[in-house]
Amino acid sequence: MQSLAARHAIVPPYLLTRIAAAEPRFPTAAEVARRTLLMDSRARTHRAELRFTVDGGRLVAEATPAPERTVADARGTETLPGTTVRREDDPPVSDIAVNQAFDGLGATYALYWDAFRRDSIDGTGMPLDATVHYGHAYDNAFWNGERVVFGDGDGEVFQGFTGSLSVIGHEMSHGVIERTAALVYQGQSGALNESIADVFGALTEQHALGQTAAQASWLIGAGLFTTAVHGVALRSMKAPGTAYDDPELGRDPQPASMRDYVTTTEDNGGVHLNSGIPNHAFYLVATALGGPAWERAGSIWYDALTGGLSASADFAAFAAATVTAAVAAHGTGSEEAVAVSAAWRAVGVGLDV
Repeated sequence: MQSLAARHAIVPPYLLTRIAAAEPRFPTAAEVARRTLLMDSRARTHRAELRFTVDGGRLVAEATPAPERTVADARGTETLPGTTVRREDDPPVSDIAVNQAFDGLGATYALYWDAFRRDSIDGTGMPLDATVHYGHAYDNAFWNGERVVFGDGDGEVFQGFTGSLSVIGHEMSHGVIERTAALVYQGQSGALNESIADVFGALTEQHALGQTAAQASWLIGAGLFTTAVHGVALRSMKAPGTAYDDPELGRDPQPASMRDYVTTTEDNGGVHLNSGIPNHAFYLVATALGGPAWERAGSIWYDALTGGLSASADFAAFAAATVTAAVAAHGTGSEEAVAVSAAWRAVGVGLDV
């Protein structure tokens, strides 16, 4: 049965609206986008992985938490959860989308455990569930409070949504956000919700690829667009506003600083638009500190998220929480605290440190 929780979807409504109006160039995608907009508007077991080592002639067994994954197939319907097609101990199947979803759940789990010692979404081993092939050529992926759900795309503008690891990490991270700060999905707190999901989505991909901050693309949803679209991804954390620039779909409208903050009543007060501002702040911190971004910058963001952040926090409140986290972990005047403060000032969110 489908959850009644709000959907947190990866493709913003403003982009779907542009696709819906691009009928002459993308006739199939336009129809699918209209249908996707309509669909979007209606809307515990605990495993351990054993590792054996030898210590002084003794065999030692160490239990490391491991994910419990299940992938279901909606088979083109809008009925959730769908038919189970792969469980945790099953081998890969012939369906690429199933395997991509399964592996993506595992990569997200690995980031949270390896970097933050968080055991699954809720921190206590919650099973990770996904559904693929949702709807007919559905142009989105979303977290519904229980599972992450993937459409196959329309084939003209979007390809299958399981193909992007940053998307899978983003959607699963909405579950982590729900169970920690529970940021209200409206205005600046909603934009923080989207941004934090982007941060951990990007870190999921970087962790899986073993990339440093300098090596990473900092793109969210790279590879989702077909070759017919003039664009590389849904969003860029490195350069918000540059992810796509297409004759029909328009230019990526994300701002990179408070100077260009968008005041709107659409998209829950611009949650997918203004998320570019805190996104860029994180990018600036991660690249200033260098190395794998999950080690220092990611830990600071995670500590801020899980350290008692208010559900209605705005950008300034979250910025202050990240500075507090940096100081707590590394000290006043540390490289980390200075980098965090400088990044927020660079995007127009002033701080007194």
